Amino acid sequence: MAARVVTVAFEGVEARRVDVEVQFTRGEHAFVLVGLGGKAVAESRERVRAAFMGLGLSLPGKRIIANLAPADLPKEGSHYDLPIALAVMAGMGVLPPDVLNEWAAMGELSLDGRIVGVAGALPAAIAAGGMGLGLICPEACGPEAAWAGETKILAAPSLIAIVNHFRGGQILAAPEPGRMRDGERVPDLREVKGQENAKRALEIAAAGGHNISFVGPPGSGKSMMAQRLPGLLPPLSPEELLQTSMVHSVAGLIAKGELTRARPFRAPHHSASMAALTGGGLRAKPGEVSLAHNGVLFLDELPEFSAQALDSLRQPLETGEVMVARANAHVRYPARFQLVAAMNPCRCGLGGAGKGACGRAPRCQGDYQRRVSGPLMDRIDLQIEVPPVTAADLALPPPAEGTAEAAARVAAARALSGERAAGAGSGAPPLNAQADGDWLEAICALDAPARSLLSRAAEAGGLTARGWTRTLRLARTIADLEGAGAVRRVHVAEALIYRRVGAPAAAAALG
Repeated sequence: MAARVVTVAFEGVEARRVDVEVQFTRGEHAFVLVGLGGKAVAESRERVRAAFMGLGLSLPGKRIIANLAPADLPKEGSHYDLPIALAVMAGMGVLPPDVLNEWAAMGELSLDGRIVGVAGALPAAIAAGGMGLGLICPEACGPEAAWAGETKILAAPSLIAIVNHFRGGQILAAPEPGRMRDGERVPDLREVKGQENAKRALEIAAAGGHNISFVGPPGSGKSMMAQRLPGLLPPLSPEELLQTSMVHSVAGLIAKGELTRARPFRAPHHSASMAALTGGGLRAKPGEVSLAHNGVLFLDELPEFSAQALDSLRQPLETGEVMVARANAHVRYPARFQLVAAMNPCRCGLGGAGKGACGRAPRCQGDYQRRVSGPLMDRIDLQIEVPPVTAADLALPPPAEGTAEAAARVAAARALSGERAAGAGSGAPPLNAQADGDWLEAICALDAPARSLLSRAAEAGGLTARGWTRTLRLARTIADLEGAGAVRRVHVAEALIYRRVGAPAAAAALG
């Protein structure tokens, strides 16, 4: 009769059930692993064998077959060590035969029998609870797994500790959830001198969840403003905290089980590949867009990223998720993030006007900015020109308003859109940047002057259908910041100015 222990395999942030079955048969003395395991899984045999020797145990002189079922599901990672070892111990009689029926297990073994921490403890614990099981995990993963709520957690430092626990020699205490951190101090918007138009645009982006880009010479404050966006955003809701933490757990980024309600802020270098941005590799790990889920993705020096990497952002910007396709699997990760991009006007950074202007303008500017495709720029709601900061700006005293005041207005605007969505029911999105279809038409019903302005601007500036939709979303957010119930002409006019293709058209339409 085969001994059986439940574990999990990860497909994105989803943990799927895997049954580890171990049977001893007659025949050549061997330890065989079957079930479509990867390289790390195949190496489990040697780690299990060495861990047993560290405990003073030796494998029986029989043919040991360990099957990871279902056999057609690819399995990667070292967390299969512990369930394989426990199934072998149950088959040998070291553990009582039925004691593992109420538990799932995951963990890597060291050669002396200690259980080493692994990634994915939180989604594994949630999946175990969904199956009506507890979870046996490494002691280092206990605080993280304990966030799963009602799931029983057994966090063990070693194999011998598990044996002693189930034989009644030394009962292991249930771990406590890790600490909830408030997050690091966020830089204050008051530290940015000048750039009032850019600050206004940043506040609008925070209120509605809109994507934003800054174009300006070096030293104009583009990166400073991007780094201050997380401070304008409200803390993660409990649902968002769970979603974000599961992605970070699979990526192995949760240290000591500590979670934080601060929104993620990811700023990859411009040398990042497409796989680094959207996810990939042998194990299809989450990329920067998923690690920024429910937070901010900042791409500095936007044209310096490869064209392939930038164009791979189109799908997640529209759908809020990314699909990593492999020959034997398709892995889906959540990726609803707020994009903040920054770029110089041209390669030399000086642009085509003012002191020290580029001698090759406007051709240099056009060549440089065309490295970012039009379809990607069309998905960025606010496209802001950031002028150089003058000595007069730097000599001014700090602004009267900073992050706290702007964040209060953002929270009020988000509360309006959230209440509106809750009243509509049927899964209406709480953020204006996600509104679409009939819901967008309902919340952005324009009066005649506003619709006339938008139509004239579209004809003059060539707004795409996507640009029309995003302008409506932007106008709705501007109205929410003012506490206005209806979207009026003045809101549409401001929204058009923030879209590069619509700005000249808006000016012409306004006369």
